Amino acid sequence: MSTESFERCNQILKHIMGDTSVPRNIRRAAEESKNLLSQDDNEPTVRASTVISILDEISNDPNIPIHARTLIWNVLSELESVRE
Repeated sequence: MSTESFERCNQILKHIMGDTSVPRNIRRAAEESKNLLSQDDNEPTVRASTVISILDEISNDPNIPIHARTLIWNVLSELESVRE
């Protein structure tokens, strides 16, 4: 289950990373999150919690476009289901 969720999250994060209308710091955080989700050295719940922390912080950035914020919220809700 977590593998499928991580794959869906990675696709959304990849989309954010490729969107040039998104500020560079947001794209960088999306790339860092994608890399963390791809690592198999930690448990899925630890990876999900770490990425939730990163994305929660950037979702409050006033410079983030609305469409990117919505995508980040989608990733956060997907990861919350993994964490529980």
